[in-house]
Amino acid sequence: MTRIAIAGFQHESNTFSAIPATWEKFERSGVLAGDAIRQRFADSESTLAGFLAIAEQVSGVHLEPLVFTRLTPMGALTSQAWRNIFDLILEALRTGGRWDGVLLALHGAAVAEDCDDPEGELIAAVRALVGPSVPIGVTLDMHANVSQRMVANADITTVYQTNPHVDARAQALRCATLLLDCIAGRVRPAQALAQPPLVVNILNQGTDEAPMAQLLARAAEHQRRQGVLSVSVIEGYPYADVADMGMSFLAITDDQPALAREIANDLAALAWSQRVALNQGGLSIEQALIAALACPRGPVVLFDVGDNVGGGSPGDGTLLLHAARQSGIGSVLQALRDAQAVQACQEAGLGGTVNLMVGGRQDSRHGAPVPVRGRVHALSNGRYEATGPTHGGFRFYDDGPSASVITDEGWGLVLSTLSSGTQSLEQFRHLGLEPADYRIIVAKGVHSPRPTVAPIARAMHWVATPGVTTADLSTFVYRHRRQPMYPFEADTRHP
Repeated sequence: MTRIAIAGFQHESNTFSAIPATWEKFERSGVLAGDAIRQRFADSESTLAGFLAIAEQVSGVHLEPLVFTRLTPMGALTSQAWRNIFDLILEALRTGGRWDGVLLALHGAAVAEDCDDPEGELIAAVRALVGPSVPIGVTLDMHANVSQRMVANADITTVYQTNPHVDARAQALRCATLLLDCIAGRVRPAQALAQPPLVVNILNQGTDEAPMAQLLARAAEHQRRQGVLSVSVIEGYPYADVADMGMSFLAITDDQPALAREIANDLAALAWSQRVALNQGGLSIEQALIAALACPRGPVVLFDVGDNVGGGSPGDGTLLLHAARQSGIGSVLQALRDAQAVQACQEAGLGGTVNLMVGGRQDSRHGAPVPVRGRVHALSNGRYEATGPTHGGFRFYDDGPSASVITDEGWGLVLSTLSSGTQSLEQFRHLGLEPADYRIIVAKGVHSPRPTVAPIARAMHWVATPGVTTADLSTFVYRHRRQPMYPFEADTRHP
């Protein structure tokens, strides 16, 4: 019996956010072990589901889920949170006996208060623990800021190749399959990482559109070559001020390191040639509302880029609501994090009238609180299940105690205790609001809401709102990134 350990953590750390990722928040989200990991993720489309699926396809494999936790993107991990996660994973591996292989479910863009590359440190520690002969496989998010240290200490690294991320399970299953091939001696993976001095703007990271689509097409051509095991285009995460921030390209071959290096460099060169197209902007708030009103029918989805919960924003941005009120727009659907407003709704009770100041509590860059009057439409514990495709393949969500309010002007507001992006329309439906009934839906996200909103949207527009995840990267002060780097230094050169 081949024994494979499964462990990991996933967090995208926005170093420009003032909201820390504390250990208490990870505990609230769920620090899972053993069968609890199977129960939560086996029937999803997530990374862990892909790892677990290998046992159904290959006989003689015993998978042992050890420790896993994930947390909605926000600021950097506190030292306590990172060290607790680190210690739990290593202790579980240490006491679990002899392993034939290790699979790690990571994000790749985590940052801790005292460590700029916690995933690299974790993979290195796992390597030191299991020794040089035990293969390690890692699956990362497409927004990973991949370091040479991550790649150097893993044998196989696969990365989501869709944004929105709808291939997490498939990439993890590919990683597990290659890991077993490595254990059996059928392949000898050689990895090469290329890191051009290039950032891709969040607005240009959709993989169905140019220029990302062309990069992925070139990667697919390379992957069909003899001896090539995997090729990954990695968009990077621009809201983490670390040395490895930016795009990267990873190729894995069967014992052909020169070929792996050639492929990674070719993709880096192609991306560099598209650097201007990879850094375009979105619509202003005024332009977005004009475009929405020009559409004969709704719903029109407006992506609130500056308050992208999936990128580390708090999810309580009100800029579009203020603008909609000024324009006299009465059919707007939006979710907001506001624990105080939820409590007021609970006190008023179902059907009760409420006068609230909603949103705008976490960061002034995302707008001031909005005064609203309306009635409490529904109350819930904030737990719901996604029944269709979702970004990252997750199925179960928990927004904390929540309420829906229908305002006197016709807005539908979902108020939650915890930050929550627009990952599933069930976020609204489980609180009695039907998204298809509204003229405008404000989505808290950039690409992640697309799998759920695209089927009902008459049009979709990306709004360049300010905030901790704004598309205007010039508003941030970076202290640790590489220099020079495009587009920050426009005259940057790359071979």
